[in-house]
Amino acid sequence: MSSTEFRISHLGSRIDGAVNCGAIPVELVENELFGHRRGAYTSASSQQAGMIEEANGGSLFLDEIDCLPIFAQAKLLRFLQEKEYRPLGSPRMKRANVRIIAASNVNLEDAVGNGRLRQDLFYRLNIISLTLPPLRERREDIPLLANHFLAKYAHEAQKEITGFSAEALQMLMLHNWPGNVRELEYAIERSIVLCDQKIVRAEDLLIANSPEAGPRESMQEAKAKEIARFEKNYIQGLLSICCGNITRAAQVARKNRRAFWHLIQKHQIDVNRFKHTSS
Repeated sequence: MSSTEFRISHLGSRIDGAVNCGAIPVELVENELFGHRRGAYTSASSQQAGMIEEANGGSLFLDEIDCLPIFAQAKLLRFLQEKEYRPLGSPRMKRANVRIIAASNVNLEDAVGNGRLRQDLFYRLNIISLTLPPLRERREDIPLLANHFLAKYAHEAQKEITGFSAEALQMLMLHNWPGNVRELEYAIERSIVLCDQKIVRAEDLLIANSPEAGPRESMQEAKAKEIARFEKNYIQGLLSICCGNITRAAQVARKNRRAFWHLIQKHQIDVNRFKHTSS
């Protein structure tokens, strides 16, 4: 599974709703987002607000944005541009001030290329772009996430389980987690079911292809990867803020423009994608 991309558009103050675009039946997408008036269709016996209206003044999280049907993408684009939308069956437009946060576990530029995502919607969403690396590239998060899931599922199972054995924690840290955080969560949930002591042991985890799978990288190799990841994320953030202007970004970074350009080339960053963020 790839890393997750987040695209943020508009401003707001709080998160008021979340929609999994891949889980909504196609015929209900518009109703879910924009709502309807009474009598808009046969079973619409009462008026219903959509997620955009409910999130007014705050933020709406659209997961799996690449799964949103094309017709709904056009209406979402209009809302992002005009802050206006029309509920199903309504003759009048309504307004809302909502920050849209869109996420996907696929490369959205590839989604544009294969026709799954409108290019103009991509540019409109791409005000701020954040990439969440896969779990194997941020192993420092594993203990925090594992303990969070342990507390959650131990409480649900009404078991007094307080932590992990050293061997179990080592197993968690060494696993590559191809399924990312979701795989980790399911592994912890399963271990809680199997555990009959106060500590989760290695044998409770049942992680396939775990610790011994493949050689571990040296400290120098791991350090080099972290530095490269920081450089790429930092440069992309500056380019986003500076709308793709390399000279301005280099000035903010306090680096020579030529040296900054070499870093852009080193990390194969497409500067052109950031030049649309001002539109």
